[in-house]
Amino acid sequence: MKETLKPALTGRGAPLRQYEYLVITLPVGESVPGAYQRLREHAEYGRWELERSTLYMGGERKYLMRRRVLRVERTLDIY
Repeated sequence: MKETLKPALTGRGAPLRQYEYLVITLPVGESVPGAYQRLREHAEYGRWELERSTLYMGGERKYLMRRRVLRVERTLDIY
């Protein structure tokens, strides 16, 4: 199983609704119940939600998960 984290865009001009993406790729021989267990753990403990699930012709599976990035703005100016 391969996991790739794609961070959200940051800085000025970035969109207001920002998501962080996690791509989980399963090779052909890997068990599907094990993958579902890992997806559930990511969803429960990491606050990820499943956005897309793809099954390729060779049997490889790819899961795209996302979570919202909360931006906190400073409310006090300290000199």
